[in-house]
Amino acid sequence: MAKSEDQKKQVPLRISDALFHELSAWAKDDFRSVNGQIEYLLTECVKWRKRKDKKREETGEDPQES
Repeated sequence: MAKSEDQKKQVPLRISDALFHELSAWAKDDFRSVNGQIEYLLTECVKWRKRKDKKREETGEDPQES
Protein backbone atom coordinates (compact mmCIF):
# COMPACT_ATOMS: atom_id res chain seq x y z
CA MET A 1 0.00 0.00 0.00
CA ALA A 2 1.24 3.51 -0.77
CA LYS A 3 2.41 5.84 1.95
CA SER A 4 -0.24 8.29 3.13
CA GLU A 5 1.87 11.19 1.86
CA ASP A 6 1.81 9.65 -1.63
CA GLN A 7 -1.97 9.31 -1.66
CA LYS A 8 -3.90 12.19 -3.16
CA LYS A 9 -6.96 13.73 -1.56
CA GLN A 10 -9.99 14.78 -3.55
CA VAL A 11 -11.07 18.34 -2.82
CA PRO A 12 -14.11 19.94 -4.42
CA LEU A 13 -13.17 23.37 -5.70
CA ARG A 14 -15.46 26.13 -6.88
CA ILE A 15 -13.87 28.80 -9.03
CA SER A 16 -15.24 31.42 -11.34
CA ASP A 17 -15.62 30.70 -15.03
CA ALA A 18 -13.08 33.40 -15.84
CA LEU A 19 -10.48 31.92 -13.48
CA PHE A 20 -11.10 28.45 -14.90
CA HIS A 21 -10.46 29.72 -18.42
CA GLU A 22 -7.25 31.47 -17.31
CA LEU A 23 -6.01 28.33 -15.57
CA SER A 24 -7.02 26.21 -18.55
CA ALA A 25 -5.02 28.38 -20.97
CA TRP A 26 -2.03 28.41 -18.62
CA ALA A 27 -2.22 24.63 -18.20
CA LYS A 28 -2.33 24.17 -21.97
CA ASP A 29 0.80 26.33 -22.33
CA ASP A 30 2.56 24.17 -19.73
CA PHE A 31 1.27 20.87 -21.22
CA ARG A 32 -0.70 20.06 -18.05
CA SER A 33 -4.30 19.31 -17.21
CA VAL A 34 -6.20 22.00 -15.30
CA ASN A 35 -6.09 19.77 -12.22
CA GLY A 36 -2.35 19.27 -12.68
CA GLN A 37 -1.85 23.01 -13.08
CA ILE A 38 -3.77 23.78 -9.88
CA GLU A 39 -1.78 21.14 -7.98
CA TYR A 40 1.49 22.52 -9.37
CA LEU A 41 0.59 26.10 -8.41
CA LEU A 42 -0.48 25.12 -4.90
CA THR A 43 2.73 23.11 -4.43
CA GLU A 44 4.85 26.06 -5.55
CA CYS A 45 2.96 28.40 -3.20
CA VAL A 46 3.56 26.09 -0.25
CA LYS A 47 7.29 25.88 -1.10
CA TRP A 48 7.45 29.68 -1.37
CA ARG A 49 5.71 30.08 1.99
CA LYS A 50 8.10 27.65 3.69
CA ARG A 51 11.11 29.53 2.29
CA LYS A 52 9.62 32.83 3.39
CA ASP A 53 8.92 31.50 6.91
CA LYS A 54 12.45 30.07 7.15
CA LYS A 55 13.93 33.42 6.11
CA ARG A 56 11.80 35.18 8.75
CA GLU A 57 13.08 32.78 11.41
CA GLU A 58 16.69 33.40 10.37
CA THR A 59 16.33 37.19 10.40
CA GLY A 60 14.03 37.37 13.43
CA GLU A 61 11.47 39.31 11.40
CA ASP A 62 7.97 39.56 12.90
CA PRO A 63 5.48 37.84 10.52
CA GLN A 64 2.77 40.33 11.53
CA GLU A 65 4.77 43.23 10.05
CA SER A 66 4.87 41.86 6.50
